[in-house]
Amino acid sequence: MRGSFVVVIAAAAGLAGVAAGQLEQPDAQEPPEATVDLTGDRLVDLSHAFNRRTIYWPTAQQFRLTEVADGETEGGWHYAANNFRAAEHGGTHLDAPIHFARNGDTADEIPLRKLAGPAVNVDVRAKADADRDYLVTVADLEAFEAEHGRIATNTVVLLRTGWARHWPDARRYMGTADRGADAVPNLHFPGLSEQAARWLVEQRRVKAVGIDTASIDRGQSTAFEAHRVLAAAQVPVFENVANLDRLPAEGFHVIALPMKIEGGSGGPLRALAFVGD
Repeated sequence: MRGSFVVVIAAAAGLAGVAAGQLEQPDAQEPPEATVDLTGDRLVDLSHAFNRRTIYWPTAQQFRLTEVADGETEGGWHYAANNFRAAEHGGTHLDAPIHFARNGDTADEIPLRKLAGPAVNVDVRAKADADRDYLVTVADLEAFEAEHGRIATNTVVLLRTGWARHWPDARRYMGTADRGADAVPNLHFPGLSEQAARWLVEQRRVKAVGIDTASIDRGQSTAFEAHRVLAAAQVPVFENVANLDRLPAEGFHVIALPMKIEGGSGGPLRALAFVGD
């Protein structure tokens, strides 16, 4: 029998809502068996650490940490503090719907329930290894369902291309380590096709989509079709997700809480998975 710390995933999101000043009613379509055992589940960190090697888009400001203080004070105690600066989009981060939809939710407006819930881990490594510009297709998602069952409404869908193994080598991860606008045409990494994005939105009504690459659209995309489809449906996106190799295909839960930037188009993301027996 599970202990007293077993909670419904909605309750976990609700606790975060209290801290953020938001309280949301349970989603009637949330699977009733979607529970998290805080005493027994294995926790998997899905975020890369932010440091000087964190990968950002070639035109985005990179992460910088500047020391303010680190040492003993005149009063005899230790004190450390830093300043940091960075673009919203880089490292493990959120793409809020406003990023590609005029009336989309900003980072602080996304309902917490869209950032927490049961999840699946769709493995497309073999195809991505064969084609660094691979686009995840509807057929890939249907093949996953043929083996693991239908993707339920309000599921967080994670796409495992295997690209996280290249982190933080920007040349291998992005296709180029160059910076600036001239580097953008040289980007190469897998992404989600427009058709598959539309299928996830219209046929499965997923709550969020994550991927272990620098963008939900592949590196060679110039129209950002998957971004636009998901943003128009108010579906948040998690990019540069880490450690998908430590997750099963199904039967786990994700909580992905971004920095609450008012009016933000995204922001740094601390995501974790709860993996039961």
